Amino acid sequence: MKEINQKIINAVIKRAEKLCPDSLQLIGLYGSAATGDLHGKSDIDLLILIGDEKGQRLAEGFILKDIGIGYDIYCTTWEMLEWDASLPHAHLSKLLDAPLVYIRDESAKERLEALREKARADLHSDLRFEKSAAAFEKAKMMYADACLCDSFGEMRANAGAAISFLLDAVMLFHGKYFKKGVKRTFKEIGELHLSFPMEDMIMAVICAKTEDELRSNLKILIKAAAVHLFPEKEKKQPAKENLWGTYEEMFSNWRNKMPEAAENHDVYSSFMNMVAFQFMLREVAEDIAIDIPEIMGEFDAEDLQKNSEVFDAALEKYLSEYRKIGMEPMVYENADAFIAHYTEK
Repeated sequence: MKEINQKIINAVIKRAEKLCPDSLQLIGLYGSAATGDLHGKSDIDLLILIGDEKGQRLAEGFILKDIGIGYDIYCTTWEMLEWDASLPHAHLSKLLDAPLVYIRDESAKERLEALREKARADLHSDLRFEKSAAAFEKAKMMYADACLCDSFGEMRANAGAAISFLLDAVMLFHGKYFKKGVKRTFKEIGELHLSFPMEDMIMAVICAKTEDELRSNLKILIKAAAVHLFPEKEKKQPAKENLWGTYEEMFSNWRNKMPEAAENHDVYSSFMNMVAFQFMLREVAEDIAIDIPEIMGEFDAEDLQKNSEVFDAALEKYLSEYRKIGMEPMVYENADAFIAHYTEK
């Protein structure tokens, strides 16, 4: 195999000399040939770095009949490497680990090393948490797509994509990347000592026999990953500085809209006003240690007056958080009283 691989590398160099001598900049080796995982049917994974579109003439897909192995020789641009270096995924071995077997342009080698250095630094900085969160959001999108599929096959495919994004999210969160192939995935994940049995949960998704089972198992996996990736942070204690004006905003935005919706028998407005109020409550409680009511479970499409009462009760409960810290809402007898106070500051 090593002899065949070297012949293929030499062929790429020779073809470049004929068709695009100024385009080929360097060749690196990654995948099983670089990691020592070669087996009898392994192909060769080459980082063929080109400087312009002429270099795409080096790309070729072919099969060697005598050994029954298919090869996919494709070219990599600087733009592609820079995208990898921005950490959108955790499959970074080609960028970070590929030993160089041919260098035509020393400046290209220096540029690659600088890109590698930056990617490694970012991988160990707080930026990795942002990239991990982005990958997790993609996993949730694929879960949604899986739930919307019309066939079990489509659902499985989207579930597979969700799993892939979750694996990226977990690796990036820990400042790691995949160095081996797919068959080594669970070994590399196992080295992270996760707080949840990711391998078992992934296999439960893969082995699901019905749509309901797959959907349920994928949901369990995503929620377990979320707990690991987004540990509950320490919240600020309620204070005038962080609660000031929030009650007044809630009152202003929705207080009078709820009875109006009830009076007009406007189910949609009643529902959406409650949703918006609920999300603002949650937004405040994300950073501040307060007890907020969950009101959407009490929504009643057939009793809009009840919804108005539920809203008022929740708003009153929120007002109690104001009063716990000795703060009262800004209430004036009339507009003149407000203007007099407002303009004297």
